Amino acid sequence: MSSKDASLDPFTPEASAGAEIVYREVKLSAAHLEAKRIVAHDPMLESGRYYDMLRTQVLQAMDDQGWQILAITSPTAGCGKTVTACNLAMSIARLPERSVLLIDMDMMKPKVADYLGIEAKNGILSVLQVRAGLSSTMVRTSIQDNELLVLPGEVCRSGSAEWMASQAMTSLIETLKRDFRSYVIILDLPPVLIGDDVLAILPWLESILLVTAVGTSTLPDIKECYKHLKSAPIVRVLVNKVSERTESYYGYGYHYGSS
Repeated sequence: MSSKDASLDPFTPEASAGAEIVYREVKLSAAHLEAKRIVAHDPMLESGRYYDMLRTQVLQAMDDQGWQILAITSPTAGCGKTVTACNLAMSIARLPERSVLLIDMDMMKPKVADYLGIEAKNGILSVLQVRAGLSSTMVRTSIQDNELLVLPGEVCRSGSAEWMASQAMTSLIETLKRDFRSYVIILDLPPVLIGDDVLAILPWLESILLVTAVGTSTLPDIKECYKHLKSAPIVRVLVNKVSERTESYYGYGYHYGSS
């Protein structure tokens, strides 16, 4: 699969030069992915079929509304949001006419690179601070015949919400929406209730997948999330860690995953 958009780096002179960007390429290990519970890269894996079902439902909702950006978050830590984000991105990437950009925006506890097995020297914070270019930070990953473009995360020691609400973030998202307009852009955000990072970026969120977990998420937590996220559509509420007896409640019986 080749890049469907000639994306330009707005934070370096490459943008004005009009050069086509070549990203660092990394071949992913199936053994590593499966050890991290990333299973949707292989349609033969039974556990991946749940993510394919979720993929169809989410894409139908997004296509109906013309949405490009899907944010994935959870009430608190331990619900499986990053596992879900990686698996959903992998599942979408298997579709022949879809391209996916997965962005780790959890600047408190970024895990996407670790889950995918990517070594990333720089991440989104370096791009926002203009310490690294967007093109040099993004990674084009591949497994079998499927490709996934990834913007890794990076820990922000303080002021992550301020960076979420910054003009630099606004410019970055505007650039991504423009230069990757044929892509589904998935944002792996921090949990809603551990800070104000999600609220800071809420104006940019077109659709939200809220990941909850049996034994971790409480009803008051979920209601609090709905209150905070009321300005952006929640396309699905996903329940992780469901037992075999109750897995048909939402149609997803994930017995694994921690954000």
